[in-house]
Amino acid sequence: MNSKPKVFVTRLIPDAGLDKIKVACDAEVWPEDLSPFYETLVEKVRGLDGLLCLLTERIDGALMDAAGSQLKVISQMAVGYDNIDIPAAKERGIPVGNTPGVLTDATADLTMALLLAGARRIIEGVNYIKDGKWQTWEPMGLLGADLRDATLGIIGLGRIGKAVAERCAGFKLRILAHSPSATQEEAAKVGVTLVDLDELLRESDFVSIHAPLNDSMRYLIDRDALALMKPGAILINTARGGLVDQTALYDALTSGEVSGAALDVTDPEPLPLGEPLLTLPNVIILPHIGSASRRTRDLMASMAADNLLAGLRGEPLPNAVK
Repeated sequence: MNSKPKVFVTRLIPDAGLDKIKVACDAEVWPEDLSPFYETLVEKVRGLDGLLCLLTERIDGALMDAAGSQLKVISQMAVGYDNIDIPAAKERGIPVGNTPGVLTDATADLTMALLLAGARRIIEGVNYIKDGKWQTWEPMGLLGADLRDATLGIIGLGRIGKAVAERCAGFKLRILAHSPSATQEEAAKVGVTLVDLDELLRESDFVSIHAPLNDSMRYLIDRDALALMKPGAILINTARGGLVDQTALYDALTSGEVSGAALDVTDPEPLPLGEPLLTLPNVIILPHIGSASRRTRDLMASMAADNLLAGLRGEPLPNAVK
């Protein structure tokens, strides 16, 4: 009788995916809340047929070599894969899978939550009460920004950027986008006008980032970019923390160059408690929960399992990184 393929899952994932894996594989699941250290992961992958990982693990060529030539597939439970050395995987003939599309709605919904919370200073209001400052109704207290007739700039008009644009249409926002891969026809379908990045930054009351992270995009929002933004503008990032220079953002927020920021992603993650941004009242920081709805995480786990199992069978992955 053939033995089951040996796989390692780097964190506990929803049963929608894990149950599939446990039925078909000899699976070890890392039980801790935190990812295994790289050195531990190197030991865990030895002799594996398949690996299911998350964004929090570094998967490089040395780790693939440690696994051995029998490693058939790497499946990531995320849409992004900048933690995986894709050229190294291709060089070794190892297909890599991810989970695109499935987290679009959840991330777009969270973007709207951050947009509204930043505009209307929701977190500041909550803290105002908790700090015992609420004495009466104040005509000038905690004044925020209106969405109607304001301008939203979307950086990256992929699935999530388009979903945000569709949601914002009901708020009567004027929507600009910068997205080199998008066409005017695509933009028009979601009520968006394509512009260059400088124009978007100058014109927008809210700037929402939905771009991928790579070497050329790191610190896309740097000091020069922040200097172009309106003094009352709010920056929203639900993409990748490395797209924003956080030191420059802190300086822009404290000097009044930018009014506020709402971030679901940071660099690094988790953000150290001593990070200066955490001291500012006009900054909302969340622990990377863009995809954290029950339905979305179930779908992500199921897709990651399907990629893993297809690779183990020697079949094309349903969602393969090109």
